[in-house]
Amino acid sequence: MHSGLCWSFQATSVRHNIASSSRQGLRRIAAMSQKDTNGAAAAAADPRLTKLRELMAKADGGKGVAAYIVPTEDPHMSEYPPDHFRRREYLTSFTGSAGTALVTADKALLWTDGRYFLQAEAELGPGWTLMRGGTGTCPELNDWLSDNLPEGSRIGFDPFCHTVDSINKLKARLQENGLEAVPLLADGNLVDGAWGSDRPSLPLTPLRVHEARWAGKTIKDKLVEVRQALAVAHADCFLATTLDEVAWLYNLRGNDVPYNPVFVSYALVSMTDAVLYTNPAKVPPPVADHLKEGGVIVRPYDSLVPDVRSKASGKAIIAMDFSKVSYAVYQAAEEAAAAGPRGRKRTAADAVVASNGTQQQKHAVVDLSSPVVNAKALKNSAELEGMREAHLRDAVAICDFLEWLGDKIGSGGTLTEVEVDLELTGRRQQQQGFNEPSFPTIAGANSNGAIIHYRPQEGSCKTVDGNTLLLIDSGGQYDCGTTDITRTFHFGNPTAHQKRCYTRVLQGHIALSQAIFPEGTPGSAIDALARLPLWSDGLNYRHGTGHGVGAALNVHEGPQSISTRYWITTPLQVGMICSNEPGYYEDGGFGIRIENLLVIQEADTKFRFGGSTFMAFEDLTLVPIQTKMIDPALLTPAEEQWLDDYHRKVREAVSPRLAGKPAVLEWLKRHTAPVREQLAATGIAAATKAAVAVPVA
Repeated sequence: MHSGLCWSFQATSVRHNIASSSRQGLRRIAAMSQKDTNGAAAAAADPRLTKLRELMAKADGGKGVAAYIVPTEDPHMSEYPPDHFRRREYLTSFTGSAGTALVTADKALLWTDGRYFLQAEAELGPGWTLMRGGTGTCPELNDWLSDNLPEGSRIGFDPFCHTVDSINKLKARLQENGLEAVPLLADGNLVDGAWGSDRPSLPLTPLRVHEARWAGKTIKDKLVEVRQALAVAHADCFLATTLDEVAWLYNLRGNDVPYNPVFVSYALVSMTDAVLYTNPAKVPPPVADHLKEGGVIVRPYDSLVPDVRSKASGKAIIAMDFSKVSYAVYQAAEEAAAAGPRGRKRTAADAVVASNGTQQQKHAVVDLSSPVVNAKALKNSAELEGMREAHLRDAVAICDFLEWLGDKIGSGGTLTEVEVDLELTGRRQQQQGFNEPSFPTIAGANSNGAIIHYRPQEGSCKTVDGNTLLLIDSGGQYDCGTTDITRTFHFGNPTAHQKRCYTRVLQGHIALSQAIFPEGTPGSAIDALARLPLWSDGLNYRHGTGHGVGAALNVHEGPQSISTRYWITTPLQVGMICSNEPGYYEDGGFGIRIENLLVIQEADTKFRFGGSTFMAFEDLTLVPIQTKMIDPALLTPAEEQWLDDYHRKVREAVSPRLAGKPAVLEWLKRHTAPVREQLAATGIAAATKAAVAVPVA
């Protein structure tokens, strides 16, 4: 699955109350979003936009704002926020995981990327305009604001939902044309005011300990690493704000966010103590004992900002990652530091001497690339063992499902895309340690497969039958690891064009899987390997080729990426896990994607130029790749050998776990036979050989 994402400071608690979660508010609002052919009239009639614009006019003590930005992100910059924080989804009815809404007095705009264009067109509420980001013809949001609003306009935003880096960029661009970015603190998030009592509460699900056998490191081990980074940065404490950072650091998991085993929280680590900020009611005795043993104390979630202010006013230097921490928390620290202890203004005694001999005000906050993010990305041996085990369990479930699906369709049966999801998830639920899917299953039949992050819904989904080209992108969260796999199947007779496109995607997948590259190489440097076969036919895809994956954590993880996003310069390193998922999509026609997860390991090369270590990939995913869709005339002998070797690996690894499922085991053997044997069984190889035979003179 691709990645490639408010209260007054005088208050003593954050405005987010911890309570039980509910999706009913979102469902009721989604039902309101009916299409209207008259966009302007529809916009005026949409009660969400009407109420939001009323609040915009009254914001900031009556000064008002000309525009209001509503991002996907929550106070923890989550790609998938808890329902309580799904403000952009509530406002727009667009359910994709990436997008930013902008509302002015007469316009409602949504920016998203190429993964979601078709989905956004189908889901956007009345009166909304889709801004197709990344196409080269669509202005970025900051540019649109600067170029379209008059000088002196005030742009409102919730500082809890934007990072320090993003607001600094926004301010700089707006100032070029005389506009002002206004953090609306006392007003709270304006969308919450429009949402009202239908807004879901935060969940109360208890936390659980992540087993030591899968974590590989204790809390104390991890705190040592963070404190070493603090010493290098000359800081007194580090604030972790993203939910997967906190979960990894304290070896805990939760259920506050669907598909992601995380919980609403912060972590603050100093040289002498460590604090978990969450709802204490969510901490059962086993978790409390686990935290006590690790040297961690629990404080209420609401206490984070007051504690940050207290430390900053006491001259502590707090390290934060400006690309992840909210502008609100950063601003709280800086304001408290400027005021000094108990409100005392800073004096010359509080200044530091710069290298040129001048005195400069000492900042309370330093920007530090999160040491937790970097450590979390480099999987230790226990985490890798857990990920391998998770993929074996997943392979059993998927092979069981595919054997059943082939029989059903082959006997003339049909099922809906929703039923595909239910049947597959049901088989995962039978596996040891399964908790939940790692993201909503994408089961796209024919044209729905071209919607990159499509999610089938009852009443509108397609039927799968013997003439269907079906794309299934799915994954599981297990106690030991996280999976993410995509396979594309045809249950009848694919067209020559579909087979050619599928083969080009497969060739790109193989090329990346076989890549060997030197240390220090960022993912952007090898992304083209997966695209070259498609480019040779004038084809491409509008998403990244690979994203990082957490170990029993979020299915999308940084800092690494394999994509055309050249500004992500994080080098690929041994122990990182990435997806390999080239694809091809024809709007209104079909979608093709083949995805495995890969772990980076040291390559056994004959030479080491300049003493460099070279790296290669190992496939973690262990599920057959359909050969019916292959055009064998396009495959090189080396590519055919790769596929045979991969299928041999799958057969040898998964067969022992299917001893009690003879029908599934037989299915696995057939679908992992050498490519030529599989094609011969369908008559494809013979037909291809005849078609390309050259007459003897």
